[in-house]
Amino acid sequence: MLDSIHKMFLAGVGLAAMTKDKIDEHIKELVEKGRLTEEEGREIAEDMLKKSKQAKEDLEKQVEKLVQQTLDTLNVASKEDIEKLTARIEKLEAAKTE
Repeated sequence: MLDSIHKMFLAGVGLAAMTKDKIDEHIKELVEKGRLTEEEGREIAEDMLKKSKQAKEDLEKQVEKLVQQTLDTLNVASKEDIEKLTARIEKLEAAKTE
């Protein structure tokens, strides 16, 4: 099962990494070889570009979630926690000098 998840992750990374130029290059080759019409090529390129963008967004969300889970597991202070402590320290220091 872990192997399947790993393969799906790599496929997502590959799809997310596809650029418009790379997609256009592959489609152009297929059109030149007569495997696709120009119209089919345009449709497929648009579809692949949309899927690439979605895969990139999904991957970013998954990485963000994984990082957050890791930080939670390690019990690391969040930026918000540090900002609250900083504000509290500043308030205590101000009260001390009064």
